Amino acid sequence: MKRLLAYFLFILPHLCLSQNLSGKVIRVTDGDIITILDSTNTQVRIRLYGIDCPENGQDFANAAKKFTSDLCFSKVISVDVKDIDRYGRTVGIVWAQDSINVNFELLRGGLAWHYKYFDQLEEVII
Repeated sequence: MKRLLAYFLFILPHLCLSQNLSGKVIRVTDGDIITILDSTNTQVRIRLYGIDCPENGQDFANAAKKFTSDLCFSKVISVDVKDIDRYGRTVGIVWAQDSINVNFELLRGGLAWHYKYFDQLEEVII
């Protein structure tokens, strides 16, 4: 019984988080939050892992949103899931067509900050 409890508390969540998702991007909320429609027609909100883009109303917020839209909107992307945040969003590294790492491209374009506090796998983003 203890092994079963340990499995559900410690092992299962890590197995669930070490997954990949894919789907068509149906909404770009801002530079670092998108919504996809997965293969079961379920909407999944995605928060881009390890970065932070300007929020609506801040300088360059529209530029970051447009940049993300240009890379992803209405396209099929894949997500390397890293976590689920406190708002229930899936947190992950987003890969657009032609193996483009959207998280990294936002950093490289100067439209996001590297969110080191939450990025425990810096070598993945950088």
